[in-house]
Amino acid sequence: MKAPIFIILIVALVIFGRGSLYVVNEAEQAIVTQFGKPVGDVIPPGLHVKLPFVQNVNRFEKRILKWDGDPNQIPTKDKKFIWVDTTARWRISNPLLFYTSVATERGAQSRLDDIVDSVVRDAVSGRLLVEMVRGSDYKAKDEEHFEVEGVRVAKEDLVGREEILAGILEKARASTPEYGIELLDVQIKRINYVEQVRTRVYERMINERKKVAAQYRSEGEGEKAETLGKMGRELKEISSEAYRKTLEIRGGADAEAAAIYANAYNKDKDFYAFLRTLESYKKGIQKNGRLVISTDSDYYHYLKNAK
Repeated sequence: MKAPIFIILIVALVIFGRGSLYVVNEAEQAIVTQFGKPVGDVIPPGLHVKLPFVQNVNRFEKRILKWDGDPNQIPTKDKKFIWVDTTARWRISNPLLFYTSVATERGAQSRLDDIVDSVVRDAVSGRLLVEMVRGSDYKAKDEEHFEVEGVRVAKEDLVGREEILAGILEKARASTPEYGIELLDVQIKRINYVEQVRTRVYERMINERKKVAAQYRSEGEGEKAETLGKMGRELKEISSEAYRKTLEIRGGADAEAAAIYANAYNKDKDFYAFLRTLESYKKGIQKNGRLVISTDSDYYHYLKNAK
């Protein structure tokens, strides 16, 4: 009789132990509920005991969680429709309040949908498109101006995306503690124009690029004209210098030739006249040509007296 009772006790202890002992790890935070109602405070990490079959352990993430909203089409203050895709980081700061208000992470995600989407929509609709896409360090150019329904907006009143996101976080964070949630960060993942606005933006970008290209092209043409003009002047200077040197060389050669001729003439005038006349015969009488002169011509003198 003792053996079966002992076995029954062992089985009962195992069942009781499995139903009453539980472990909470470092990445979790837990609360114990009895018939659906929380009992006690938040359970710290470690080994703990609960009443089997009566109490349940509800575990919640202690780590930072991610929220991703659906892209929304929102009009900006200057009536430009854009798609805004937002994300956020949050954590469960009060498990007891979290359990009694939203119960699960799915419920928290749904509540964050309402809170963050509403705050983002208000923030985007209250700002210009240029403020949504520029950084806080952007400085508007002198020729830039922005208008809302015909009223010009002062550049000093414009902010960057960082300031807008900081305002969104501050406003959304104020609504989450009542659900046991701490909102850590809100960021805009992507801003995209709707088709109509996107077409106009692309056209403006193309026109701006064409304007820049025309400016570069004009500067290039100016530099080209300057380079060609400089090259033309240098070419003229080189040609002029070469022509001057040619004249100098030719003049020197002519002077030297004249001196040689004069020297030869002074040595033997008759021989010089005879030699020059023969050269003229050679140049004057061409192939198949005829030379007609009178017999008393000085040009015929040497032929006439030849023996």
